[in-house]
Amino acid sequence: MYNLFLAIAIGGELIGTTFLKYTEGFTKLWPSLITIASYGICFYCFARALEHINLSFAYAIWSGLGIVVATLVSVFLFKQAITPAGIFGIILILIGVVVLNLFGTPH
Repeated sequence: MYNLFLAIAIGGELIGTTFLKYTEGFTKLWPSLITIASYGICFYCFARALEHINLSFAYAIWSGLGIVVATLVSVFLFKQAITPAGIFGIILILIGVVVLNLFGTPH
């Protein structure tokens, strides 16, 4: 159940981050409301997930997936470029998340 809360938190953060681009500095009403609601859901679900999941594990998964998916959204939806160095950096982040999850916290 708490993994589901973590998944919803990740999804809420990604929706909020994507719509944040559409708010144009919070000057557009509907994207702004979606952003605020998404982040609200995100933080509520993340707090619920933390009731039974270690913070280091949950945050590593949340931020790692968030970075990868947000990068994919920026490349494919917003047509923003990424350099080979940027791709390499994301790979290093993913490796760090895997190492932390496998060896960083007792399970």
